[in-house]
Amino acid sequence: MEANRRKHRILMVSDFFYPNFGGVESHIYYLSQCLLKRGHKVVIMTHAYGNRTGVRYITNNLKVYYIPWRPFLMQNTLPTFYLTLPVIRTILIREKISIVHGHQAFSTLCHESLMHARTMGFKVVFTDHSLYGFADPGSIHMNKILQFTLADIDHAICVSHTSKENTVLRSGIKPETVFVVPNAVDTAMFTPAPTQLGRDEVVIVVISRLVYRKGADLLVEVIPEVCRLFPNVRFIIGGDGPKRVRLEEMREKFSLQDRVEMLGAVPHSQVRSVLISGHIFLNSSLTEAFCIAILEAASCGLLTVSTRVGGVPEVLPEDMIVLAEPAPQDMVRAIQQAIDMLPNIDPQIMHSRMKTYYSWHDVAKRTEIVYDCAMNSSNKSILQRLPRYLTCGAWAGKLFCLVMIINFILWRLLEFFQPAESIDEVPDMLSLCNYEDES
Repeated sequence: MEANRRKHRILMVSDFFYPNFGGVESHIYYLSQCLLKRGHKVVIMTHAYGNRTGVRYITNNLKVYYIPWRPFLMQNTLPTFYLTLPVIRTILIREKISIVHGHQAFSTLCHESLMHARTMGFKVVFTDHSLYGFADPGSIHMNKILQFTLADIDHAICVSHTSKENTVLRSGIKPETVFVVPNAVDTAMFTPAPTQLGRDEVVIVVISRLVYRKGADLLVEVIPEVCRLFPNVRFIIGGDGPKRVRLEEMREKFSLQDRVEMLGAVPHSQVRSVLISGHIFLNSSLTEAFCIAILEAASCGLLTVSTRVGGVPEVLPEDMIVLAEPAPQDMVRAIQQAIDMLPNIDPQIMHSRMKTYYSWHDVAKRTEIVYDCAMNSSNKSILQRLPRYLTCGAWAGKLFCLVMIINFILWRLLEFFQPAESIDEVPDMLSLCNYEDES
């Protein structure tokens, strides 16, 4: 059965990738590595990061195209609609791609790549990693863009059932075309400390981007109250962001310099060393589709306290996490409950359980099923696809149709002036190895 598996040529696309590290970046990296091990061809496309431009190879010869687009806002490229078409078309032809897999609703490059890929007749899959609201201006704008992108998509993936419900409501996509494939954790990288920490002092670890969405304002109210109630509790805060100033002001106001340690930005390679110095991991997010950080903390043997938001309740069993409403008083209550539970927590047992719960190889196998379904879907012409965009709204639908018609015309012009046959294809490494063996 394994030998008869269909092999795919996949282009992963997102504005978020290495050298940045976050939930989306980790997901793309680990999924790509596991797909490579399962015999698929995987190429990644993202924008330039500093001097990192052009073609680079990372672990296991994973090929990355850092196209010469600079980030415009929050690591996103400036929306251009059509200027990325020649680059994306060239990469798709050169690498003989069969499936384009875009990641993250907030990624401009993802939306443009999926649009161009559908125009050229490629199969496309989209993974949504975040939850968005419905009322604020930013969410309304983002939801309309997502509706446009997913109107003509083969299949979508969400990282939790809550995320699936959110994506279906925001985009209007058919629920049966959306798969739920959770995130995972590299348990070989996130292991507990060799010796269990003493409990004379309880250390609570926070590793997060210090922004509003991650609940940094909640921490400003929770930390002083916890320090007042529990003299033996100390906090370690890793991460950076615009809300860091508020946390430093709080530390000064309540004279907590000796009990609240601010580490600043923590490289991903050092996250484990920070986690194993604590007993409890605190997540104060206001919205979260899944939260890989919780898995990393649990794999290191930390008991988790988290806000009850989004897909977080789906991540861990009840005896490994204490949930609280995103309110200061309830979070203090949850931390107190976690401190009482600490004597019953064995980090090594928790780590062993995490090995059985989450695996990137399992994520890769489930993603393969989505790819197979996408490849089995029927191909449709531009005239058959346009009615899908008309369902996006009275005015928006007509605008989206116009965008796709112009994109189709530009693609045909590129085909005329630079035929696909004139673009050199990259030789497959497997074919080269077989040729060398025969020689």
